[in-house]
Amino acid sequence: MLEFLIDAGFILSVAFIWFMIAYQFVLTLAGFLHYFDSRREKGKIDTLLEDGKLELPSVTILVPAHNEEKVIKGTVLSILGMEYPIEKMELMVLNDCSEDKTGEILEEIRQTEPRLRIINVPKEEGGRGKSAALNYGLKYATGELIAIYDADNQPEKSALKYLGANLALHPELGAAEGMFRCRNRYVNLLTRFINIEGVAFQWIVQSGRWKMLKISTLPGTNFVMRKDLIQQLGGWDESALTEDSELSIRIYQADKRIKFIPYSATWEQEPQSLAVWFRQRTRWVRGNNYVLGKFLREIPRFKSKVLALEVLYSLSLYYIFLGAVFFSDLVFLLGLTGIWKITLLGPFSQVWALGYLLFILEVFLALSFEEEDKPGNFFLVLLSYFTYCQAWLLVVLSAFWQDLRKTKRSWQKTERF
Repeated sequence: MLEFLIDAGFILSVAFIWFMIAYQFVLTLAGFLHYFDSRREKGKIDTLLEDGKLELPSVTILVPAHNEEKVIKGTVLSILGMEYPIEKMELMVLNDCSEDKTGEILEEIRQTEPRLRIINVPKEEGGRGKSAALNYGLKYATGELIAIYDADNQPEKSALKYLGANLALHPELGAAEGMFRCRNRYVNLLTRFINIEGVAFQWIVQSGRWKMLKISTLPGTNFVMRKDLIQQLGGWDESALTEDSELSIRIYQADKRIKFIPYSATWEQEPQSLAVWFRQRTRWVRGNNYVLGKFLREIPRFKSKVLALEVLYSLSLYYIFLGAVFFSDLVFLLGLTGIWKITLLGPFSQVWALGYLLFILEVFLALSFEEEDKPGNFFLVLLSYFTYCQAWLLVVLSAFWQDLRKTKRSWQKTERF
């Protein structure tokens, strides 16, 4: 009986892993098409703006900042340097009970940059995380659009312009999101892996889903949304550790779309130590666990069944897919040590090798869109499958254990460098 269960579990794991690989391959091809669509679209928007045929909406930029003295100056100056009509851009930094020199640095900048507004979150309302700070700042926003940038970001000069232009051109959109790129990707091996992961996720999953299904999910930064929409939705969920994915679902429930704009980009810091990375990713998984619990019962009532399936797939990815990977890894190790061997006959080695090859091709094609298809990165993609990708299993197990023990969910700011 045990032999049958292990064999059956192994076959199911292989089948599900291959289903995921095949789906990712389809998304990769769709993302490839979106790459060319985006290049043409960018040219059309540039022409409309140059000819004065497109008026950009007014926008309030919200930057939550809690103890960000290491990065806040560069972020503020980068945002103020963006190409957007001065009279239509308002920058509000939400100083969320900072205990370092964040407030002093902001005051120094404001002496020469009157466009900067400093909103000091009161102690009785502060220190409760990003969502709470954004809700507080939303009360003071005057723009038609709300843009969000994290405190470590340095957006490209055109980033906001292209996001605002898409909302001006497409009334069916509730929000538009751009790319986030790893500013410190050359620091060490971990940041190089994170860079590869980020580029692959955005050009495969985000780009592919938008091209195929007109679906994408908000990142934590470099996105804009209509202010009346976020007000209608009641702001951000302050219990959500991944406020972006939670808000994405509510935007689609309101019959609005979120478009992925790859020609809008911001550069952000990523964790430079394994401990910081592990804490951040664990927070992400626990945040998605919360979102899954919040919306699971509502999924059958979604108006769009495609959206319902995609949301269910995305939210359950951590446990179903990574569970299959974990089980197949376990069987492999048992077979390697001679403790247990699969009794089924089949071309399992060839199936695994082909899946591995597809993984490499998909990721490397995505890297080519950002001119990151270098020999060194090719080697890192080969290595990442056995190292970085497997480390996610530990993250998911840690998050699952914390939620099982009902460990308090609390916002933990990612360490800056």
